Amino acid sequence: MHNKNNGAVKDLTVGEPARLIFYFTLPLLAGNVFQQLFGFVDTLIVGRFLGVEALAAVGCTGPLMFLMLGFVSGMTSGFSICTGQSFGAKNFDGVRKSAAICVALSLAAAVVLSIVGVAFCRDLLVAMDTPPEILDGAYSFIVIIYGGVIMFIFLQMLTNLIRALGDSKMPTVIQATTLCINILLEPVAIIGLGLGIPGSAAATIVALTLGNVLCLVYIKKRVHYLHVRREDFSFDKNFLLEHLRIGLPMGFQSSIIAIGAVVLQIALNSLGSVAVAAFAAAHRVDGIAVMPMMSFGVAMAAYTAQNFGAKQFGRIVDGVKKCVLMSCSFSILVAIFNIYLGDEIIELFVGAEAAQVIEYGRLFLIITGISYWALALLFIFRFTLQGLGQSFVPTIAGIVELLMRIAAAIFLVDWYGFLGACLASPMAWIGGLLPLMIAFFMTAKKLLAK
Repeated sequence: MHNKNNGAVKDLTVGEPARLIFYFTLPLLAGNVFQQLFGFVDTLIVGRFLGVEALAAVGCTGPLMFLMLGFVSGMTSGFSICTGQSFGAKNFDGVRKSAAICVALSLAAAVVLSIVGVAFCRDLLVAMDTPPEILDGAYSFIVIIYGGVIMFIFLQMLTNLIRALGDSKMPTVIQATTLCINILLEPVAIIGLGLGIPGSAAATIVALTLGNVLCLVYIKKRVHYLHVRREDFSFDKNFLLEHLRIGLPMGFQSSIIAIGAVVLQIALNSLGSVAVAAFAAAHRVDGIAVMPMMSFGVAMAAYTAQNFGAKQFGRIVDGVKKCVLMSCSFSILVAIFNIYLGDEIIELFVGAEAAQVIEYGRLFLIITGISYWALALLFIFRFTLQGLGQSFVPTIAGIVELLMRIAAAIFLVDWYGFLGACLASPMAWIGGLLPLMIAFFMTAKKLLAK
């Protein structure tokens, strides 16, 4: 399964589960961190070179980016579940046909989302009560991101296809290279060319474009399983519907959660630009901090999909048990890091003189850090169920997360100010975890009985 024509493609249906999951997760973790570093770099460069107000402008677009890009990420991950199941079943014609469906559906989604996003993003910012002093800056950033969303969609789709075949290393290399390009281009665009906030967004789109080129070159030279032929675009209706059945709910799960983030952002905007800037900076740090837990979850999706296709049900349950131990251990280590170094990290964004921003940001990192154990379990159970092709309960869990974030925005922010906003994520994680745990244990019992 591993030869010169197929890069680091790996069969996850044989070998010791803990070892497979751990070594699959490591490059996946690095790749996810690099992906989060895109937002981190945007925020850091904008905050340090353009000031707190510009930082708030870019930061308040976070929920809108999550609304669309989260949908894209979840959707393409769902599509690739079908690819991984075909690969696990050694149905290589099915792998190519799945890849063809992924391309077609991703292209359709890119056209629709880009048109809708560009047309309505300013209205959404206004509806979110974005402070007037940062509205134009926020719009100038998000409209470019939405206009170039096709580059994000295809990079997600291509890297997910490669991972579905057991290769988590090359997507990491591609994401790292893309990030380096972005880091080089952003100061040039923002400062050298004097483009300001729009320059940050434009640099990101250019970097994503080059990342897509790297993916296509790698697939052409090293992954012949994904060499889609013209006849592979003759879609089987049932196979197409199976991709939609798994992919769309996974996309909507992310969007449902993002709607909660939008509502929370509205509440935050009422607290002023200092609170918005602090939340933006801390949320970027948090986005990187949660990557170990997310990476173990994503690894379980690929591991579960292949083993489900191979009907190795006992290996799935065994893998979950071992993954829980590994991911929860990482969650404790990351929490300790955030709690003890939170203020120094936030200071990187705004400088030592922005004392209130640093204080708020540290509070956020402490509260979320002590709740990472719940997020670790949530990711494992959610992605495992999705790897099995289940979408209903993960969607219910997403709705619970939405309701928890809305409750925090409506009540807790009003009662406790910034502290209430900090409590939103822990509430959402614990609430979403409960239905996922119940569904997994019921499913595991059925699988082991087969």
